[in-house]
Amino acid sequence: MIDLRSDTVTRPTPGMLEFMCKAEVGDDVFSEDPTANAFEKKVAEMFGQQAGLFIPTGTMSNQLCLNILTQPGEEVILDEYAHIFNYESGAGAMLSGIQLRPLKGTRGLLNAEQVEAAIRPRNDWDPHTSVIALENTTNKGGGSWYDLETIQKIREVADKHNLTMHLDGARIWNALTESDYNVHEIGSIFDTISVSFSKGLGAPVGSMMLSSKEHIKKARRMRKIFGGGMRQIGILAAAADYALEHHFPLLKTDHERARVLAKVIRNSRSFDIDLDSVKTNILLFDVKNGTAESALTDLREGGIMMTAFGPKTIRAVFHFQITEADFNSVLEYFSSK
Repeated sequence: MIDLRSDTVTRPTPGMLEFMCKAEVGDDVFSEDPTANAFEKKVAEMFGQQAGLFIPTGTMSNQLCLNILTQPGEEVILDEYAHIFNYESGAGAMLSGIQLRPLKGTRGLLNAEQVEAAIRPRNDWDPHTSVIALENTTNKGGGSWYDLETIQKIREVADKHNLTMHLDGARIWNALTESDYNVHEIGSIFDTISVSFSKGLGAPVGSMMLSSKEHIKKARRMRKIFGGGMRQIGILAAAADYALEHHFPLLKTDHERARVLAKVIRNSRSFDIDLDSVKTNILLFDVKNGTAESALTDLREGGIMMTAFGPKTIRAVFHFQITEADFNSVLEYFSSK
């Protein structure tokens, strides 16, 4: 089967497994894992942040960031498509006692004007706005990414109102592949950042929280409270490090393939897609007749797996373990529809 359900379905490569087996390890709860420590420092420096903390999952990383930046009863502004709002099981309310305020952006992206309009007055009866959370790239928004000017304008709003900013950068690597800004340039804008290594980069496990040394010190304890304290994690950190070094350059091909497939889908009889919506490795396209589920059944019979993203919407996500033969088979399938 050709698996385009997500860029999380990749398996460790032989080179990655070898690198993992050679990792020097220690007990990370005692801060004694040298591979994890070195990797945390490396990624923090990349993003212009003081420190990093290796986290099992992106959801835990996002929630640790929000927990550190807020107090119970406060509110986080984000887009209605945000992963934090849609796919993290209401964790903000359960773990930190905070409220999320989703705004209707454009393909998961917000602008400074609508963010400023949503900031609450500091009345006793209002939940106090404390954080602006951006997702880059946007999952539910079909892989769209922020331009630097928009982020900078939102930062100006945050500073004006004494708010902090969080970046859900689960797929920041895809944004960096397409944008004209560098890692340090965008990273230094935010108070907290969460990045993932288990999506397009292809590590089996792992995200990282990036922030100030003070925030990371607090987050390390909260990670333990949340159940994320780990022992010899150098094996996992090594996999993430290998993925960052060897697979980051491969994202460009994923994006190019997404655009090529989008053109084929646009010309098909059975499906429709907005070509302008394809920005990175994610495609969201619609079934003209019937439902997404019926189309997915037909796709599976043709040896292709994708996922439903609505009653008539399908999501396909490219990753580096789709071979050239796989890609040609997918193009052939949609050319016949």
